[in-house]
Amino acid sequence: MTASVTEVPGDLRMARRLWPFLLASTVSLIPFTVFGMYLVPIADAAGGSVAEIGGLRGLGGLAALAVGVLVAPLVDRVARELVAAGGLALLGLSAALGALGNVFAIATFCLLIGASTSILAPSIGAAAADRFTTPAAAGRAATLVSATTSAMAMLAAPVLAVPGLLWGWRGNLLAASAISLTLSAAFFYRGRGRTGTNTTRVSYLATYRELARVPAALPLLAVAMLRTAAFMGYLAYLAAFYDEKFDLAPGWFALVWSLSGASFFVGNLVSGRFLAVEHARIIPQKLLLTGLTTALLAIAAFYFSPSLPLTLGLTAVMGASHATVAACVTTLLVRRSGDLRGSALSLNAAGMSLGTFLGAAIGGVGLALGGYPGVALTFSTITAVAVLCALRVHRGHSRLRRS
Repeated sequence: MTASVTEVPGDLRMARRLWPFLLASTVSLIPFTVFGMYLVPIADAAGGSVAEIGGLRGLGGLAALAVGVLVAPLVDRVARELVAAGGLALLGLSAALGALGNVFAIATFCLLIGASTSILAPSIGAAAADRFTTPAAAGRAATLVSATTSAMAMLAAPVLAVPGLLWGWRGNLLAASAISLTLSAAFFYRGRGRTGTNTTRVSYLATYRELARVPAALPLLAVAMLRTAAFMGYLAYLAAFYDEKFDLAPGWFALVWSLSGASFFVGNLVSGRFLAVEHARIIPQKLLLTGLTTALLAIAAFYFSPSLPLTLGLTAVMGASHATVAACVTTLLVRRSGDLRGSALSLNAAGMSLGTFLGAAIGGVGLALGGYPGVALTFSTITAVAVLCALRVHRGHSRLRRS
C-alpha cells in the first residue's frame, strides 16, 4: 500500500515520541569525539606519539565489524531496549577506562567504543522504527535517528569545548561515562519483561539466510560499505588537501568541516523526510542511484577544482549526496526486513565500520602512488562500483513491479 502524507507524523511529533533514542544516538558519539579533539594531550598522557595513539582508532573499526557481524542475528531475539542498554553500558565502561589515560587503557577504550557503537546504533534505529506501524513511518523514524547522529557529529566538538575548559578531556570522558550508564539503566528498566520481534526463533545461521532473501539486501549492504569507504576516506584527507592546494589554516578549515557536516545533516534530514512519502515518480531506488551518481561526479571533479569557491561547493554536494544515499539504504532496509530489521541494520553498521577502516587505508595507497589524482581515481572507482550495486537494486525493483 502506498503511504500517504497523513500516515507519517511530522518530524517534531516523531522526535517527541523518539527522544530517548535520539538522546542515546547523540551520546554514542561523545567519547570518540573527545578522543579526536584532545588527541595531542591524550597522546602526551599515554606516553606515545600522536600517530601511534591516533592509529589505535583503527581498532574500533575492526571491533565494530567483528561484533556487528556476530551480534546481528541476536539483535531481534530480545527487546531492543535491552540491547541498547547493553551497548550504553559498554560505552560508559569504555569512556571511564579511556579517562585513565595510559596506552593500554586507550587501546581498550578504542576497542570497546567500536564494539559498543556496533550494538547501540542498530538497536536504537530498529527500536525507533518499531514505534510506528506503516513502512514509510518506520523508515522515517530510523532515518531521523541517523540524522540526529550526523547533527551531533557536526556539533559535538563545539559543544564539548566549553566544559573541556573547566575539567579537561578526562572530565569530558567521565561525564560521558556517567550519562551513558544512566541511560543504560533507563533503557534496561524500559525493556525488562519485553520480548524481541523475531518470534519465529530461527537458528543463528538461518537468520543470515533469511536476511539474504530480503529483496536487494546484499547490494544495499554493499552500497553502504562502498559509500562509507569513499566518503570517510575522502574526509580523512580533506584537511591535508585544503592545506596543500589553498594553504588553508586549521582555523579556517574548521569552517570547511562545518560546511561538510551541515550539508550531510541537511541532506540526511530532508531526503529522509522525502522518503517517508512514496511518490509516483521519485522512489527510494531512483533517489539512491541519483545520489550515488551525483557523488561520483562530485568526487571526480573535487580534486581538480581550480578555485576555492567551486571546491567548497563540491564539498557541500559531496556531503548532501552521501547523506541522501545513506538515508535511502536505511529506509529500504527497514521497510523490507520486517521483524529482522535489527539484524539488517546491525550488518549495515558493521559494513560501514569496515568501509571507514578501508577508505582511509585505500585512500592512503592512492595518495602515495599518484598524489591527489590517485586519490580521485581511487574514490571514484569505489563510488562507481557502488553505482553498479545501486543499479542492481533499481533493476530488482523494476522486476518486482512488473511481476
